[in-house]
Order: sequence, then structure tokens, then C-alpha cells
Amino acid sequence: MAEGSDVARPERKWKLPLFVFFEDVRHVFKFDDLGKEILGIAFPAALALAADPIASLIDTAFIGHLGSVEIAAVGVSIAIFNQASKVTIFPLVNITTSFVAEEDTVRRISEKAAMDESKNLGSEKKNEMKVIVTDDDDADLEKMENGASTNKETKDKCKRKRKKRHIPSASTAILMGCILGILQTIFLIFLAKPILSLMGVKSGSPMLSPARKYLTLRAIGAPAVLLSLAMQGVFRGFKDTKTPLYAIVAGDLINIVLDPIFIFIFRWGVSGAAIAHILSQYLISVILLCKLMTEVVLLPPSVKDLQFSKFLKNGFWLLARVVAVTSCVTLAASMAARLGSTPMAAFQVCLQVWLTSSLLADGLAVAGQAILASSFAEKDYQKAKATGVRVLQMGFVLGLGLALVVGIGLYFGSGVFSKDKNVIRIITIAIPFVAGTQPINSLAFVLDGINFGANDFAYSAYSMVLVGALTITSEFVLSKTNGFIGIWIALTIFMALRTIAGLWRMGTGTGPWHFLLVPSLSSEAKSESS
Repeated sequence: MAEGSDVARPERKWKLPLFVFFEDVRHVFKFDDLGKEILGIAFPAALALAADPIASLIDTAFIGHLGSVEIAAVGVSIAIFNQASKVTIFPLVNITTSFVAEEDTVRRISEKAAMDESKNLGSEKKNEMKVIVTDDDDADLEKMENGASTNKETKDKCKRKRKKRHIPSASTAILMGCILGILQTIFLIFLAKPILSLMGVKSGSPMLSPARKYLTLRAIGAPAVLLSLAMQGVFRGFKDTKTPLYAIVAGDLINIVLDPIFIFIFRWGVSGAAIAHILSQYLISVILLCKLMTEVVLLPPSVKDLQFSKFLKNGFWLLARVVAVTSCVTLAASMAARLGSTPMAAFQVCLQVWLTSSLLADGLAVAGQAILASSFAEKDYQKAKATGVRVLQMGFVLGLGLALVVGIGLYFGSGVFSKDKNVIRIITIAIPFVAGTQPINSLAFVLDGINFGANDFAYSAYSMVLVGALTITSEFVLSKTNGFIGIWIALTIFMALRTIAGLWRMGTGTGPWHFLLVPSLSSEAKSESS
């Protein structure tokens, strides 16, 4: 345990673990060892996570100047593409982060134990040699020892330079990302029209042609998207969120530069926006792959080293969960599309702002997941508790700040996304929901990372399926009675229920958090692991 960290304080037995969320709340931004570790992972991760939605916002701003039909069509297509991507890759990314963090932690512990054992054996041999030699041989012995030490250090340095980490989870994730990406491309290209029809874009709709063009082209970039996200999961498991940030920023800058060129100068319209996005995604994948090849053995010694069964078992739970989550958002987009191109255009702008701002909290979720996965692997339950509490407190404060920024920014800046007065008017109506839900959204995202870090995938699935069922019911009822506003009320209910479900597990001390009921278990487990 690092010195100066709050986690070293004497423990108290919580009669109701829910109160643990208020522990040391005044130290929420204390820059101790734990705070530095969280922010060191969270800040680059938040920037990386926000970079792509920001690029999508810029896409939306450029496309919005083509007309309300085009922006509405692209909004439907993006909702479909995001649904397909999240269903395939979201489980893979989160499983990869947890598994890689665990495997890397176990590897480091094993290597440290082996080095300690080697040092002890070396010391014993040196002592034996010193006992049997005479005083006249001291000089020769010293030379021999110094020479051996120099050779050993040189060899160790060379080995460290050449040595790559063998992480089976990383190889498995990358292979699955490639396979799923190709399948997603085939699925979206050949079923674009039927899927758009299900989303409310019928044959006679003016949105059909631009929506189909954009969706078909974006599908070509699916392998790059899924591969890059799988590799991001690997880097997150290593607690390295800077490398993905550099790659994503490079890709998104290319996207931003190419957007106006392809859309307006080449006059490719929505197709130009899609092509610019595809090129940026492939650039991101190439950068990440080149970097990962220098750190990890990507090709395992044999197929048996791959962990398909482990991934599929836990992936099933997260798949069920992500289907429930994305179904709620996709259904909301579909219902907005049925209201017409103007409400759909306004909904697309609000949804992009809503998701982009909320995803900033996902940086804390990534930090929480990586640190928790390592802590549970080490059986350091004190650090696990402290990390969970700290990232939740940080998330709530961040949400309050985002509510203020989003509310003011969207009120005065909605004209950036559209010149249509009707679209701007509808955007203004949704501002209380988009801004007001930010604290709730931030907690929900952070809680996802906490539960994934604790490998509590089954509970995450069960709870989210129940939340999804209640939300879908409210969407049907409220959209019919309250129209556009009803959709946003339903989405607010969705995030509130999602937050409650996430808090319940840790707050009641059940599942992997049972040690909160008997805090002495954490110190016992820690001493055993030591």
C-alpha cells in the first residue's frame, strides 16, 4: 500500500455499506497516490473517449449545413452503426480491459517472486564461496563477482529490450475484433435498407437515399473500428490511456480536415463525411497496431493459448447488457424519426451533445475498472473500496460541472448545428433534460466501470435487462402522450434507473463487495496475499 493514501486508515465496520459512498468526501480531489493514479489514467482516457464523439459533432455541424433532411438521415444511420458496433465490440472492450489488467498483474507478481527467489539463491551461493576461499583469493573472487555482475546486468538489459509481454487475452481480443468487424460490414451493407425501414425510414421518405449511402459507406470502416477498440481495451488493461489518445487525436484531426474538403469542395455530401470517417478509423488502427506490436506477443505459441471460451462466457452477459442499453437509445432515435425530419434533426443534435458530455465521465470509469481489476487480482480489498468510492465522488462532481457547461453551451450555441429556426426551437426545449441529467449520467458511466472491474458481469446484465424493459415501456407510453418531450423524459428515467441499479450492488455489500460488510476481511486477505 502506498504511503500517504487514505486507504491505509483504520477500518470501520459498516452496518449499511451504502454510507461508504460518503467516506472522506472532502478529500475527493486530494492529490495523494490513489488520486494521482486515477487521474493519470482517467484524464487521457476521457480525452480519447470524447475525441470521437466531438468529431461526430463536427460531422453533424458540417452535414447540418446541407439541410435538415441530410442531418436527420445521418442521425438515423449513426444510431444504427453505433448499435451494431456496441453490440459486437462493447462486451469485448470491457472484458479485455479486465482480463488484461488481471493477467498483467499476475505476471508482474510472478516475475517479482521469481526475482526475489533468484536474489536469495544468489546471496546464499556468494556466502558459500566466501567461506571456502582464503584471504589470498579475495581479489580474484571480487573480480569474478564484478565480472559476473556486469555480464548479468548487460544480459538483463538486453532481455528487457527484447522481451515482449505474453498476454493471451490481448491476442484473443484482437482476433475477435477482426472477425466481428468483417461480419458487421457484411451485415450492414446487405441489410441497410430493411434496417432503415425498421427505424422508420420508409421507401418514400426523403431520408432514405442519404441515410443508405452514409450507412453503407460507414460499414466499410467497421473492421477498423472494432480492431482499434479491441486494442484500446488492451492498452487500458495496461493502464496506458495515453497511447490510444495520441492515435485517436491523429485520426480525428484527419477526419476534421477531410470533412469540408469531401463534403463541400468535392461535393460528395453525406458520402464525403462517411469516407472521411473511414480513413480516420483505419489510421487509428494502424497507429495502435504498430505500437502494440512492440509491447505484446500478438501471435500466441498455439491456438490453445487463446481464451475464446472465457471471452464468450463473460461476453454473453455483457452482450445481453449492451443490447438492453443500446435498444433504449436506438428506440428513442427511431421514435424521433417517426415524428419527422425536423424533430429528428433536433434529436440528433441533442443526443450527440448528451452522449459526448456524458462520456467524459467514462474516463473515470476506465480508471476505476483498470485499478479495481488489479486490486481484486492482488486481493487488496482496501484499495478496491477506496478506488470505487473515489471515482464515484469524482464522477458526481464532474456531472455537476457538465450540467452547467452543457446547459449554457447548448442554449447559446445551438445555431452551430443548424440554421433551421424550427430545429433550434426544438433543441431549446430539450436543454433541461440534456443538461439536467449530466450528474446522473456521470454516476451511471462510472458505476459501469466499477462493476466491470469487479468482474460482476452477470449482475450488470441482469440489472440492465430489467432497466431496459422498464425504459422501453416508458418510451412507448410517453412518446405517444408527450411526443418529443416524452422521449427525453423516458431517457431521463432510463439513466436514473441505470444509476440506482449500479449503486445497489456496492451499496448493499453483495456479490464481490461482500467484504464491505466485514471490513477485516480485506486486511486478512491482503496479509495472506503478501
